Amino acid sequence: MLKGISSLISPDLIKVLMEMGHSDEIVFADANFPAASHAQRLIRCDGHGIPELLEAVLPLFPLDVYVDQPVTLMAVIPGDGVKTPIWNEYRKIVEQYHSGGEAFEEMERFAFYERAKQAYAIVTTGEKALYANVILKKGVII
Repeated sequence: MLKGISSLISPDLIKVLMEMGHSDEIVFADANFPAASHAQRLIRCDGHGIPELLEAVLPLFPLDVYVDQPVTLMAVIPGDGVKTPIWNEYRKIVEQYHSGGEAFEEMERFAFYERAKQAYAIVTTGEKALYANVILKKGVII
């Protein structure tokens, strides 16, 4: 344990967050995401939801201010009819730690998968909400 660091952040996760450089990306994946087959580095956070992990990580993790939208969501497939109230939770959390403009973009599902394959790491979670996957682009400490 360390002071000021959430116990939700495992040693493996803190190591990856520390290793990442400017513009590297990390995926927080819901329980349905094919994380093991897509990850270069896989971090398991089974049993935890993505909002609580974002609350733990974002005080430590600068989002990239040099891009228009450092947070990417997996877009709902047209006609699917799924509601995404979890995105409102994400917005509230991100607004606490990132200022300046709309931080979020949506990306088509298969394009999201391809981008996730290039991410520095994928964090697989126990999140059950559909379309809860999110990519964060790391910024710099200013």
